Amino acid sequence: MQLRTLLNAVIHPSPDSYALVRAVFVRLLGVVYLIAFASFGVQMAGLVGADGILPASEFLERVRDIFGSDSYRLVPTVFWVSASDVALTIGMIAGLALSVCLIVGFLHRTALVALYTLYLSFVSVGQVFMSYQWDTLLLEVGFLSIFLAIPGPALVWLFRALMFRFWFLSGAVKLLSDDPTWSSLTALTYHYETQPLPTWVAWYAHHLPEGFHRLAVGGVFFVEMVVPFMVFGPRPLRFFAAACFTGLNIVIAVTGNYTFFNLLSIILCVFLLDDDLLQRTPERVRRFVPRFPTFTRPQRVLTGAMATIAAFVLIVGGLQLWGTFAGSYPGPTAAAIRWISPFHTVNGYGLFAVMTTLRPEIIVQGSNDGMEWRTYEFKHKPGDLARRPSFVAPHQPRLDWQMWFAALNPNRVSGWFQAFALRLLEGSPSVTGLLAENPFPESPPRYIKAELYLYTISDYGARRETGHWWERRHVGTYFGPVTLGRE
Repeated sequence: MQLRTLLNAVIHPSPDSYALVRAVFVRLLGVVYLIAFASFGVQMAGLVGADGILPASEFLERVRDIFGSDSYRLVPTVFWVSASDVALTIGMIAGLALSVCLIVGFLHRTALVALYTLYLSFVSVGQVFMSYQWDTLLLEVGFLSIFLAIPGPALVWLFRALMFRFWFLSGAVKLLSDDPTWSSLTALTYHYETQPLPTWVAWYAHHLPEGFHRLAVGGVFFVEMVVPFMVFGPRPLRFFAAACFTGLNIVIAVTGNYTFFNLLSIILCVFLLDDDLLQRTPERVRRFVPRFPTFTRPQRVLTGAMATIAAFVLIVGGLQLWGTFAGSYPGPTAAAIRWISPFHTVNGYGLFAVMTTLRPEIIVQGSNDGMEWRTYEFKHKPGDLARRPSFVAPHQPRLDWQMWFAALNPNRVSGWFQAFALRLLEGSPSVTGLLAENPFPESPPRYIKAELYLYTISDYGARRETGHWWERRHVGTYFGPVTLGRE
C-alpha cells in the first residue's frame, strides 16, 4: 500500500502541502549538523590529528598503499587532497559555517550538498571514532535532504520510509538476536546500569521495580515493531506515531547520553506532520521559518529525477530489510550493497540487538617507577566512584564511548587502544586534552597500564553511607604495563 502511494506521489504529484514542513525540517537539520561538527571538532586533534590517536593522514596513506585507485571509492573524502591538521580545521570551519547557513536560510541547496560531502569526509577518516549508527543516520538524512528542492510530497514519503526502516529494524534485531533478556522482557533491568554513558537519572531508573521494567520493554517493542507501520497511515495515526517516537526519544535522552541521535530522531517526526498543522503556530513563530526554495524546471524533468531517487532508495532500503531477516542479500545484490556502502546513502540499522548485562570498565594508569600508579580520569565515563553521572548529550565524547566498547572485549586489545597508550607515554597534549585531567602535567609517565574492573550501580544504603554512585571490584589487568624505554 505504501509503495503504491509513493509511486502515485512521484508520477502524479499533488499540490505541495509540505512546503512549511520542508522549511522547518531544513532549519532543524542545520542545528543537528552544527552540533555534530562542533562536537567532533573539539576532539578532532586528539582523535585523528597529526598527534592524535589515529592520525587521518597516516590512515589514508595505508589505505592507498593497500587498495590503490579503489581507495577513493572505499574511503570517500575530500581529505585525499590533504589530511593535515590545517586541512581538517578548514573542513571543520566550513562545516560549521554551512550549518549556520542552513539554519538562517542562506544558500540552502548548496549547503545541503556541501554538508553531506563534508560530514561523509570526516566519517571516512574518523575510523572507529566515527563509526556509530547516528553518524550513518545523519548521512542518510543529509543525502535525502539534498533532493528537498524537488517539489511535491514524494520525498516526504521517502523520509517516512526511512523512519519505518530505522525503527522497525531496531525492534526486529532484538527479536532476531535470540537474546534472552529481550525475549523475557528483562532487558531494562540491565540497561540503565550497563549503557555506555548513563546520566544520573539512570541511577534512579535502575532501582525501579522489575515489573515496571518489563512493562517498559513491552512499550519499546510496541513503539519499534507496531508504531512504524503508522507512518504510512492517515493523519491521526501519523501524529500518534510522532508522539510515540518523540516520547521514547525523550526517555532515552534523560537516562543516557546518545549524542545528537535523539534530536535527529525527533526532528524526523516533522515529516509525519503537514502544513495544515504547522500553520496553526503563531505568525511570529512562522516568520522565522523562511520557505525552502524548490526547483522550477519542467515537470517532466523533476518527475524523472524523483522517480530515479525513489527507485534507488526503495530498492536498497528493501534489500537492507531483506538482509536483516535473511542474514544475507539475494544473488548479486550483495556486491552492489558493498559497492555503495562507503557513501552511507541507505543504511542498515538496529540498536541494542543484544543487551549488555555486565559493566566492565577500563581504568588507565601511569607510573614513573612501576610502584606508585596515578589514574587518568576521563571526562564522562565511570571512573571515580563518587562522581555523579552527568548529562553531556548532544555532545559525544568519542574516546569515552570507545572505552566502553573496548571493555566489552577484554581478551582483545584493539589497535586504537595501543595507539592511545603510546600517545600517553609521549605526553601528546592533543590526547591528554581529551581527558578530565592529566596526572603527569610536567612530563609523561614512564609506564602505562590498564586495569579491568566490574562496575555496578550502588544501592540507596551504600550511597547514603559513602556518597558513591558506583561500586566496583577488580577483575584483572587489561593491558600492560608498557614503556617507551626512556631512561
